Amino acid sequence: MSEPTGRPGPQYTRPLPQPTLASAEFWAAGSDGTLHVLRCADCGGYTHPPLPRCRVCRGAALKLSPVSGRAVVVGFTVNHQQWLPAFPPPYVVAIVALEEDDGVRLTTNLVNCDPDEVHVGLPVRVVFETVDDIALALFEPDPERQGTTPPLPEPEDLSVHLRPMASPAKFEDRVALTGVGQSRVGRRLMVDPLSLTVDACLQAVEDAGLTLDQIDGLSTYPGRSGPPGMSEGGIPPLVEALQLRPTWFNGAGDTPGQAGAVIAGMLAVASGLCRHVLCYRTVWESSHAAMVRDGRWDAPGGRATGMLEDRAPFGAMSAANWIAMQASHYFHRYGGERSALGWISVTQRQGAGRNPEAVLRTPLTLDDYYAARMVSTPFGLYDCDLPVDGAVAVVVSAIETAADRPKPPVLVEAVGTQILERPSWDQGTLTHEPLVLGPARHLWSRTSLRPDDVDVALLYDGFTFNAVSWLEALGFCEPGGAQDFIDQGRGIALDGRLPLNPHGGQLSAGRLHGFGFLREAMLQLRGEADGRQVASPDVAVVTTGGGAPGSALLLRRA
Repeated sequence: MSEPTGRPGPQYTRPLPQPTLASAEFWAAGSDGTLHVLRCADCGGYTHPPLPRCRVCRGAALKLSPVSGRAVVVGFTVNHQQWLPAFPPPYVVAIVALEEDDGVRLTTNLVNCDPDEVHVGLPVRVVFETVDDIALALFEPDPERQGTTPPLPEPEDLSVHLRPMASPAKFEDRVALTGVGQSRVGRRLMVDPLSLTVDACLQAVEDAGLTLDQIDGLSTYPGRSGPPGMSEGGIPPLVEALQLRPTWFNGAGDTPGQAGAVIAGMLAVASGLCRHVLCYRTVWESSHAAMVRDGRWDAPGGRATGMLEDRAPFGAMSAANWIAMQASHYFHRYGGERSALGWISVTQRQGAGRNPEAVLRTPLTLDDYYAARMVSTPFGLYDCDLPVDGAVAVVVSAIETAADRPKPPVLVEAVGTQILERPSWDQGTLTHEPLVLGPARHLWSRTSLRPDDVDVALLYDGFTFNAVSWLEALGFCEPGGAQDFIDQGRGIALDGRLPLNPHGGQLSAGRLHGFGFLREAMLQLRGEADGRQVASPDVAVVTTGGGAPGSALLLRRA
């Protein structure tokens, strides 16, 4: 068969999924040329990916059943980045919604088409590529439905699922953030990540006016479960390095975003289990990537597992691909153009120029933004955050100890943690980055403050679209209103209506994976953000995560 346009070149090799006890039947079912998904015998609903219960009625009478194979493109990206050595770009990664149920979607490749002609709303049909024991469902334009526009999934009304406060007493009122520290931050530092952790932790403890013997709790993200480059190893290495004896400790990845480690520390303090919890986050992605490139770190292959099982076979190896598909749906639904993303990047680079700790400080113009190479449409190089090495630590203390600390405490007004959307990159939210809408709405349910009370926003910006998603989710503007709110950078500038990431964010200061925003918020509220200080801020909002469960924190000056 000739090589179809839109598929990687003739020498490509797909990573294959590792079928699990749940998914093996699905991966094999397409060998007869027919797409199969689980269907419930009780309610007739469809469920994907394979789950033990129906997503509609929670019934157990599920059976893999044939479907038409007709679908519609609901999000896509043209990938230009070489993520895999034997899977050359460019190629189209897409989310398609099945004709039978637009709540059932597959991440896939679009083939037999010109990538420039792909659009949200394109009707497509399944074609299979069989490799070994796996039948991979690819999709091509459906000639029988050319010129038609199938309906797209509508955004879900999430407000019906928002829970009221479980208690009138807020645990947030029992804690304060009393210390913060940061290690050296840079590209390819080639420093033991545990050493970076220790440096940040010692700074934070000293900043809080405490001794190590007074630290009775430890909390980190993601603990020892993190992939290489994303953790120093969790709790045990730090306990050993500093000879600590905590009453309580926590290290996990399944938390409300990276700041979930801090929220867990707040809960431990509020419960009376601890007085001072040291929370920390360390990354050494830049050094790890360099070690892989020069052969000093073995990166074994093998079949795709976990969250990559449904993505790696289609070359969707990065969150750049996954989030870009939501961005394409956003621009299709609400209109607008890439300039909204570009002004975020340009404005945050201006902030980095005022921050001597930022990694990228060279001025950036909108022309520079547009001229940069594409990574995964609509994302170019300057839409993507910057991998670095570094560590940040924060001390959470009991509120009654705050008066004894040498610096003004930062108080926690509210946290937002509820999951309202499906925790999935393709089955749930399409209009925004997944799992930002729930924490944002939950946040405002726990406080009488409103978006207009916020003086500075520290919003997660793994990609520029993340920040757009948080701006709208938190209610600073309506869905689709970010471009007008950003106002060519004026709305988010240091002296704008809502200063955004004045330290440069992860786009320019470096990806400290969430904790850098907490540090900047504390510095801003304490009046210590030299050179980039927002005028007299009283309230700051901080967000982390998204995609993986996210969280939002509303902080205020004491």
